[in-house]
Amino acid sequence: MSSSNGAGPSKTKPNGAGKPFQKVDLDGHNLPPSPAPSSPHNGRRYALATELVYTDSNDQYNASSVPIYQSATFKQTSGSGGGEYDYTRSGNPTRTHLERHLAKVMNANRALVVSSGMGALDVIGRLLRPGDEVIAGDDIYGGTNRLLKYLSDHGNIIVHHVDTTEPSSVQKVLSSKTAMVLLETPTNPLIKIVDIPTIANLTHAAAPGAIVAVDNTMLSPLLQNPLDLGADIVYESGTKYLSGHHDLMAGVLAVNDTSLGEKLYFTINASGCGLAPFDSFLLLRGIKTLDIRMERQQANAMRIATFLESHGFRVRYPGLKSHPQYDLHWSMARGAGAVLSFETGNVDTSMRIVESARLWAISVSFGCVNSLISMPCRLSHASIDAKTRAERNMPEDLIRLCVGIEDADDLIDDLRRALVQAGAVKVTLDGIEALPADEQAQQPAQ
Repeated sequence: MSSSNGAGPSKTKPNGAGKPFQKVDLDGHNLPPSPAPSSPHNGRRYALATELVYTDSNDQYNASSVPIYQSATFKQTSGSGGGEYDYTRSGNPTRTHLERHLAKVMNANRALVVSSGMGALDVIGRLLRPGDEVIAGDDIYGGTNRLLKYLSDHGNIIVHHVDTTEPSSVQKVLSSKTAMVLLETPTNPLIKIVDIPTIANLTHAAAPGAIVAVDNTMLSPLLQNPLDLGADIVYESGTKYLSGHHDLMAGVLAVNDTSLGEKLYFTINASGCGLAPFDSFLLLRGIKTLDIRMERQQANAMRIATFLESHGFRVRYPGLKSHPQYDLHWSMARGAGAVLSFETGNVDTSMRIVESARLWAISVSFGCVNSLISMPCRLSHASIDAKTRAERNMPEDLIRLCVGIEDADDLIDDLRRALVQAGAVKVTLDGIEALPADEQAQQPAQ
């Protein structure tokens, strides 16, 4: 399921990275320039796998890797300034090169990078004013839910949580007061699919000034481009697939509207949350291997999802044709990603599976080269109280698998052993088969 031959349609448009930017921000300050172009200017748009790797670096020593400008300040040419950069909080050559590279691969006019994915959402949240209304999903990342609750409690922001997989549910709460619609697709951790184009059209018709922001962390720009689907802002945790190694924290924002980009930059500059030079270097390095990592991770995920489904478990993964929104997903995306979840029917059994796994590390997050396992209701979504989780139909026994690049046979063998050891399956001459929940409760741990 690589990006080059996936089942989904390929959507392309002219490279936005080459479009001119306004020279000043909202306060009249010069926008940070790019130290080098990040794509060859020969009029040709290369395949995304090539664009991910290719960057021009024309520093004075012709370094083949973009240098790290580990400097907080920059010398000026006169007493009134005049240098391309003055203070790294406002702009740094390494960061700007990363931002131009991201704009290219995200089909955006402008990209910005900050210190974390939640930092990116916080910057977006600064666009809101008291009394504004926000529409968000009922199946969203726990940290997103926590920040929205804070804005509701302390900023007088009205938040509506609805099933965003049903456009009619969004339409019911849309009004002229709607300032923002926050979407995730696939959702986390129930892996539901949201119709971005339809909701974007409904939103802009009901509230022309409202912003549709899409968290694209689960798929990355390799597999989906929300800006092409009608979104106003796309944001991602660069900690996940873009980096790929869980050795840095980063958040990415991308827009096509230049004035919107200026507002986001103003907040980043004013608050000082821009990504540090060394982390910018690491993220730029990680992006280059996104295609090859995701190709292996998707292939592994598909095998594991098929293994679990074939043995009687309810599996949530858009690569399976049994997914109820399979066609919708592939109308927007070029791949299924590498995150899936499944249910055992018994919370204790699920906990034993998670704790019995060896190759699968118990950890929050996803997108890393090594495979992770967790129970979202105990870790990543524990900040959502049990009553709210129940109202949103989030199964307490749900197990989330974030598939890495290891050998698929080893991952499946380890998972099979964990299932047997946890008493989640019965062993027959033909293999294993999922046990009903009531029978699981009677099974002693192996």
